[in-house]
Amino acid sequence: MSDFIIGVTGGVASGKSVVTRRFEELGVVVADADVAARAAVAPGSAGLAEVVAAFGVEVLAADGGLDRAAMRKRAFGDEAARRRLEAIIHPRVRIALHEACLAAPGPYAIAAIPLLTEGGGREAYPWLARILVVDVPVAVQRARLMARDGVDAGLAERMIAAQATRSQRLAVADDVLVNDGALDALDGPIAALDRCYRALAAVVDRS
Repeated sequence: MSDFIIGVTGGVASGKSVVTRRFEELGVVVADADVAARAAVAPGSAGLAEVVAAFGVEVLAADGGLDRAAMRKRAFGDEAARRRLEAIIHPRVRIALHEACLAAPGPYAIAAIPLLTEGGGREAYPWLARILVVDVPVAVQRARLMARDGVDAGLAERMIAAQATRSQRLAVADDVLVNDGALDALDGPIAALDRCYRALAAVVDRS
C-alpha cells in the first residue's frame, strides 16, 4: 500500500508517457489519468450518459461509445465546452487515481495527471506528496504534436493554448525533469528521482 504519491504532469507532447514508463521499469506502479478518463466515459457508464446529456448524441460513435476525435475537436474549439467536459470527467478521475495508488505495492506510487494544473493543482489533489513536471519548450511541444498526431500547426497551437502555460505548470512543481533531448538522457535523472522518492517515502513511513 502506497500513501506516498507523486503526481507527474506536463503539457501535451512533453513526453510524460516515456517518463512514467521509465519509472515502471524501476518497479513503480503508475496510475494513469488518461486510462481513468477513458474508463470514466466507457460505454454504459454514468459518465458517458452525463456527457451525452451535456453535448448530445452527436458525440457518440457508431458503436455507442464516445467519438473521441469529435469530442476533442469540439472541446478544443470551445472553452466553455472543454470546461463542461472536464467538470464531468475530472472528479471521477481523481477518485480512481487515488484508489489505485493507495492499493499499489511498493514504497511510493505515481499518479500521471496531464491536466493536474488545469484540474485544480494541489487543492484538487491534496494527497500528492510531490509534483514532478516534465518540461519542454513550447516549440518542441508543437513539433512533437504535429508529428505524433498528424495535426496541422493551427490545431497544435490551439491544443497547447487550451492547457495551462509552461510557467503555470512550473509554479506547482516540486521537481522538474527537462525532456527536450534524446530519450536515453532521461535515465540518469529518473534514477536519481527514484532514489529520492524512495528515501522520502521511507522517512514518512517511519514518522
